[in-house]
Amino acid sequence: MTSDENTTGTKPPKLQQTLTTLTEQGISLMERIPQWTIAILARFSIAAVFWKSGQTKIQGFAIDIIEGRFDIGWPALSDSAIFLFEEEYGLPFIPADIAAVLAAAAEHILPVLILVGLATRFASLGLFVMTLVIEIFVYPDAYPTHGVWAAVLLFLMAYGPGRYSLDHLVKGRFGSAS
Repeated sequence: MTSDENTTGTKPPKLQQTLTTLTEQGISLMERIPQWTIAILARFSIAAVFWKSGQTKIQGFAIDIIEGRFDIGWPALSDSAIFLFEEEYGLPFIPADIAAVLAAAAEHILPVLILVGLATRFASLGLFVMTLVIEIFVYPDAYPTHGVWAAVLLFLMAYGPGRYSLDHLVKGRFGSAS
């Protein structure tokens, strides 16, 4: 029996052959998508989600003019962020003011690390844990959104940031894992 024949010994219809060939070609093309392209999209997308969330938790940089010089201070936690952590989020085990500061810091530092691809796996782990906390304790009905975040973060944890990242550069130069 030839490869073009089915179990009955007859040749499959031409349409079936064409669809099979097109399907196999499509899958072959998709399998050629480089991992680094997926990683760049994943890094940019998840970093943007958490960075934007972090921006809602702070007030702008404090700039004072003191004796003719500029004094630029750190961004301050917004009153609305403190209120949300006290009244709406209700996280157990940690005071609201500390949780608000930690969340704002994590949402600014970890996305930058992920975006440039430095300590990507560990930064992704941090945001993954944050996602779990949000899902379990804050918004348990938002599992479709949190599931997408978790999938992207798990991808970055498992496969790393890809070729175009500082992790890749460090690994190439020093031979350490990303």
